[in-house]
Amino acid sequence: MIITQKKWLIRAVGALVIIVLAVYAWLMYIGHRKDEGLVSGNGRIEATEIDVAAKLAERVREMYVNEGDFVRVGQVVAIMNTDVLEARRREAEANLQQAKSDLATAQSQLAQRESDKIAASAVVGQREAELEVARKSLARSSTLAAEGAASHQQEDDDIARVKSAAAALAAARAQVAAAESAVLAAGKQVAARESAIKATQATIERILADINDSVLKAPRDGRVQYRIAQPGEVVGAGGRVLNMIDFTDVYMTFFLPTKTVGQIAEGSDVRLVLDAFPQFVIPARITFIADVAQFTPKTVETAVEREKLMFRIKANIPVDVLRAHLKQVKTGLPGMAYVRLDPRKPWPAHLQVRLPQ
Repeated sequence: MIITQKKWLIRAVGALVIIVLAVYAWLMYIGHRKDEGLVSGNGRIEATEIDVAAKLAERVREMYVNEGDFVRVGQVVAIMNTDVLEARRREAEANLQQAKSDLATAQSQLAQRESDKIAASAVVGQREAELEVARKSLARSSTLAAEGAASHQQEDDDIARVKSAAAALAAARAQVAAAESAVLAAGKQVAARESAIKATQATIERILADINDSVLKAPRDGRVQYRIAQPGEVVGAGGRVLNMIDFTDVYMTFFLPTKTVGQIAEGSDVRLVLDAFPQFVIPARITFIADVAQFTPKTVETAVEREKLMFRIKANIPVDVLRAHLKQVKTGLPGMAYVRLDPRKPWPAHLQVRLPQ
């Protein structure tokens, strides 16, 4: 009786083992059929990191965000101390007023020099007329002296007057030349004052730009990851104040073997399944495929035996999906990325998009 029971027990255990093996084989077959036409690789959710930094060496005056806060593009996240910049601005504005005053003085001097030139030109005209009269008088006296109708003394006096008039004309023309030089110099002074005004205005604009840049704003939508500096601390030029994650550029990087990369292309649809949320299927799209294969990174584990050469692939999650689930986005989460080898075939049921509500 005992022997019969043992035989029955052995047969039952054997049957159970056969059933278990059959079920396992069936599940393996179903799983293989379920993922037929798909390739997959594992990776982690990543996002672009952005450092918000000070343009100049300044002291942090205020911080308006904390670690973990969501920020919108253009939102003020910190303000740097601008006391020194404000002092420079006031100094530059005072220099601008002085430059404008100097310009007015230079313009007045230019007008005076132009008036002097006009007066000197008038004197030249007068001296030319006097020389012409003296020459005519000399011509008459010379003719009369030759005929004996006038004394040679008169002729000598007219010669002296011609020479005097010629000398006066030369002096007047020299005055005109000097006046022209003075006008040219005064014009250069005006140009120099105008250039000084433009330079000072440019300095003010630069200082105002630096003051505006001292108000640190979020360059994109995202979440603050670290507060690197605190109010009261001094940071150098280009010093980081805080670090944020750009949640409009979230992606997973994974690797696929060389034999399958040739069957996919940029723009192909991808499905991401994260280990922490296996019930959800996240849509993505391939935005980058490496041109050159590389040795498999140690952190990459493939479902089959490891390949020596793999291609790095980047799949980005659509921005509209990210914006709709902004608070659920977490970086660093591991998961799997699935790609269809034939984009004409539909996705299997277990890889249809399912997102959290």
